[in-house]
Amino acid sequence: MPARVTSDAFIGRRRELDELAAALGAARGGRGQLVLVGGESGVGKSRLVDHFVDGARAGGAARVLWGDCVDLGDSELPYGALVAALRGLVRAGDPALDELGPARAELARLLPELGDVGELRVEPFSGSEQGRLFELLLALIDRLSREQPLILVIDDLHWADRSTRDFLAFLARNICAERLLLIATYRVDELHRRHPLRPLLAEIDRSERVRRLPIDRFTRDELADQLSAILGATVEPEVLDRLWARSEGNPLYAEELLAVEQEGCCSDLPESLRDALMLRVDAFDDATQEVLRWVAAAQRVDDDLLGEVTGLPPRTLRDALREAVAHHVLLAHDDGTFGFRHALLREAVHDDLLPSERAELHLALARTLEARLGRDPFRRVSRATAIAHHYDVAGAQPDALRASVRAAMAAHDVLASAEAAALYERALELWDRVEHPASLAGMDRVELLRRAAAAGDANPARSINLIRAALELVDRDADPQRAALLLERLGRSSWNLGKGREGIAAWDEALALLDGVAEADRTRAMLLASKSTGLMLWGHWQEASELAEAGIEAARGSGSRFAEMHALNVKGITELFAGRPDEGEALLRRAMTMARADGEIFQLNRSYLNLSDVLHRAGRTRDAYALLLDGEEEMRELGHKGLWLTLQRSELAYHLGLWEEADALLAPELAPRHDGTTLVFYEMRRAEIELALGDEATARARLERARTLTRRSFEPQWHAPITALLAGLERRQRHFDAAREQIETGLRRLRESDAMGDAAYLTRILSSAAGVEADAAQHARDLGRHDDEAAAIAAAADFAQQARAAAAPTAARAIPEAEAYARVAVAEAAAATGAPDPELWAQSAAAWAALERPYRWARSRRAEAEARLRLGDRAAAAPIAAEALATARALGAAWLVDELVALGRRGRLDLGAGPDAAAADAEPAGGAVAADPGAELGLTPREREVLALVAEGRTNREIGERLFMAEKTASVHVSRILAKLEVRGRTEAAAVAHRLGLAAGDEPVGARR
Repeated sequence: MPARVTSDAFIGRRRELDELAAALGAARGGRGQLVLVGGESGVGKSRLVDHFVDGARAGGAARVLWGDCVDLGDSELPYGALVAALRGLVRAGDPALDELGPARAELARLLPELGDVGELRVEPFSGSEQGRLFELLLALIDRLSREQPLILVIDDLHWADRSTRDFLAFLARNICAERLLLIATYRVDELHRRHPLRPLLAEIDRSERVRRLPIDRFTRDELADQLSAILGATVEPEVLDRLWARSEGNPLYAEELLAVEQEGCCSDLPESLRDALMLRVDAFDDATQEVLRWVAAAQRVDDDLLGEVTGLPPRTLRDALREAVAHHVLLAHDDGTFGFRHALLREAVHDDLLPSERAELHLALARTLEARLGRDPFRRVSRATAIAHHYDVAGAQPDALRASVRAAMAAHDVLASAEAAALYERALELWDRVEHPASLAGMDRVELLRRAAAAGDANPARSINLIRAALELVDRDADPQRAALLLERLGRSSWNLGKGREGIAAWDEALALLDGVAEADRTRAMLLASKSTGLMLWGHWQEASELAEAGIEAARGSGSRFAEMHALNVKGITELFAGRPDEGEALLRRAMTMARADGEIFQLNRSYLNLSDVLHRAGRTRDAYALLLDGEEEMRELGHKGLWLTLQRSELAYHLGLWEEADALLAPELAPRHDGTTLVFYEMRRAEIELALGDEATARARLERARTLTRRSFEPQWHAPITALLAGLERRQRHFDAAREQIETGLRRLRESDAMGDAAYLTRILSSAAGVEADAAQHARDLGRHDDEAAAIAAAADFAQQARAAAAPTAARAIPEAEAYARVAVAEAAAATGAPDPELWAQSAAAWAALERPYRWARSRRAEAEARLRLGDRAAAAPIAAEALATARALGAAWLVDELVALGRRGRLDLGAGPDAAAADAEPAGGAVAADPGAELGLTPREREVLALVAEGRTNREIGERLFMAEKTASVHVSRILAKLEVRGRTEAAAVAHRLGLAAGDEPVGARR
C-alpha cells in the first residue's frame, strides 16, 4: 500500500481563514470582494482556498465556481479559467442563464454550449465588444449571487491570459452590490520584474474592494502537526528536525521529503523540492513514468487521448493511472481528466524530458488534438490554442504557423483580441522561417499584418506600424481598394493615438486612390463617412458637411444603407451649424427610421444622441429631454443599456434645473463602470453638479482626471467644458493665475485642432475667460495694483470682443447658447472696468431665461443685483437678488446661495424670509491671496475687526457695542478704512472685504492651497 502523502487534517491558517470568512461576510452583505492569495510554490495556497470553499459549500453559505489557469508558455488560452468555472453551469442548465434573455445569445460567444452565437450589441462610445462581454459576465454573476453569495476561484493567476487579467481588472473597478467573493491565487516567486501580473496587481490594489492575503510557511509546531497527521502518530523529534531543516516550513516540500523517507526512494534527503519530486517519480515502473511524461506535456488530459498518444494497452494504461493517483502524484478530476496534484510536480517531470523527447511528445499531442478539433466545436478555442502551443514547443514551425493563425481567428471569435494579436504576431515571426507561408496561413502577409493590426487596436502605436508594413507590400496602382482599406485602418489608429492630422491625411490618401474606381463605391462611402465623422467631432463643420453629403450619395449609389445612416448622422449635426436646425432634424430622423427598420442598434442609438444634441443646442432643450426618454425606453426594449442616452439626459436635466434627477442619473457608484470617453463624459457631468452644489474638492479631482483622459483628443466637446469648469473653480477660489493657465490650455487645444469655429464651445471658454479677468481687475483695484488692473481690463475686453465675433455668424444664430455666452462676456468686460452695467447683466439673464437655464439665469441676476447695488440703487437690487436667491435655494446651489446671502448682508438688502443667518455664517468658497491682504492695504488688526463687522452690515453703534468702543470711535475707524480702501461708502468697503477674504468667516487662499 502506498504511503500517505497529504494530511487529512487541515493545519493552522486560522488568521487566513478568518480573513476569508470576513470577506465572504462582506460579500453576503452586498459588498463584493476580491481576495488575492499569494505565496511561494508549495506553501498551500490552493489547499487553503479549497478548505475554505468546501466549508462554505457544505454549510450552504455560498455557491462555488472554480477555474484553473493553464500554463501554455507564450500561448495564452483566452478566458481559460472563466470558461472552466462557468461550463458546469451550462451543463447543469442553471436557470440564471435563462434569465439573461436575449443576452444569452451574446454570451454564447464565450460559451458556445448556450446555443447560436448572437451579435454583441455595443452602444457608441461606451466601450469595446470585449467590454460588453464583461458586462454580460457581471450580469450573470449578479444573477448567480442573488439567492446566496457566489465564490469564484481563479487558481494559479500567474498563468492567466490577458483577457482573464482584463476581466479581473474590470471586476475590481465594477463590483458594487453583487454578492461576489472572488479569490485568486498566485505564486509570488513567479513574479519576475516584467511579469504581466505585476501591473494588474498594482492597479487593482487601489480598490477598496481588493485585499491581499499573504500565505507564509508553516511554523515548526505547525509542521509537526502536519507530519503527525500524515503518519497517524506523533512525529519523531529527529525526523521533525531533519524535515524542518530541509523544508524550512514549506508544506509541499515537507510532504515530499516524508514520502521519500517512507517509500525508501534513497538513503539521503534530496537537496531541493524538485529533486524530491523526481525521486518519487523515478520509483514508478516504466509504464507509469511514461504516462506521467505525457500528462506533464498535456497538462490535463483524458484517458482516451492518453491511449491514442501513448499506444499503451488499455489495461496497462489504467494500471499506470491508478498507481499515479494512489501515490498522490496525479488527481482524477470530475470532468474525466487527469492532472498533476501540484503544478510543481508537472514542471519537474516536464523539465526532466530530453529535448528530442519533449519535441516528440508535443508533436504527437498536437497532431492527435488536431484530428479531434472538428469533433467538439464547443472546445474549439481551447484546443486550437493548445495545438498551436504544442506545435510551437515541438519546433514544428510550418505547423506552428498554420495553427497560430487558426488559434488567433478562434481567439478573435471570443473577443480575446490581445490573445489574437499575440498569436498573429507569432505567425509573423514564423513567416520567413518556413516555405510557402501564405499557403500554410491561408492568407498572404498583407492580410496577416492587417489582422494583427486590427486585433491590436488596444495598442494603436503597434497597429500603425503593422499597417505601414502592410502598405509597403501593396501596389497602390494595381490594387487601390486594398490599399485604401489599409489606409482607412491607419487613419483610425492614428486618430485613436491622438494624431488627428495624420489620420485625416491617411483617409485623404485612401479617397484619392479610389477616385475613378467604380467597384470601390462601398469602400469610398464608408471612408467618406469615417472622415466626415472625424471632422465633425473636430469642429470642422463645413468640410464635414461636404464630405457627409458626398458620403450619402456614394452610399446610395452602392446600396450601402449602413454607410448612408452613418453619413446622415454627420450631415444632420452639421446642418445645425449651417444655421438650418430644422433640416438637420429631418436628416437625423431619417437616419433613425432607417436604423430602426434595419435593426441597426448602433446607428439608432447614435441618431437619438445626435438629434437630442441638435435640439438642445438649437434652444429646444425640453424637446431634447423628451426625446431621450423615448430613446432610453426603446433601447431597453431592444436589450440595450443606452448608457450615453442616460448621461446626456442628466446633462439636460441639469440645464433645466432638474438637479435631483440629474444627480440620481449620475449615481457615484456607477462611475467605475465607465472608461474612455464615457468616463470623461461622466466625470464632466458629475463635476458640474458638484461645483454648483459647492463640493469643490471632489469636482476638481474629477475635472483633472477628465483633462488627463482627453490629453490626446482633438474634440472641442471635451476641451471647452473642462476648461470653463476648471477656470470657474479657480476663479471662485480667487486663484487668478491658475484660472488663466486653464483658459490658455483650453484655447491652445482648440487652436491645435483648428476647432476655433465652434461658436458654442468657443464662446463658453471666452465667457469664462472674461469673467476671470473681471475679477482679477477688481482684485488688483482693491489692492491698488494699477498696472495689473489695466492689463486685466484689456484682457477682459479682448475676450468679450472675440466672443461677440464668434457668436456673430449666421451659423451661430441657430445656436442661441453661443449668443448667451457672448452676452455674459460683454457684461464681464464692463464689470472689469469697475463700472458694471446692470442692463448688460439683465440682457444676459433674459438670454438664459429664453433657453430655460435657471442656474445660469440666477447667476446673471446675482451679478445684475450687485451692479445695481454698486450704483447705489438698493431698492432695485433687493427684489432681483431675492428672486435669484429663491431660485438658487430651489436648485440647491449652495455656493450661489452663500454669495447672494453675503451680498444681501453687506448691502443690507431685504431678501425675504429664509435661512439667511445660517447661510451668512457659512464658510465662503475661497480666499484672497497667499499674502495677508489686510496688511498689504495698510489695515491695522483693529481696523480689520471693524471691517469684518462693516461687511456684516453692522451700524457704528453695533460695531461699538461689539468691540467695546464708543460709537464715535467706531465712526473714526470706519472713515479711516474707507480712505485706505479708496472707496466711497460702507457698501463698497463690505464688497472689498468679501472679495479679499477679510469678512468674518472668510479664509485666506493660503489655507486652502
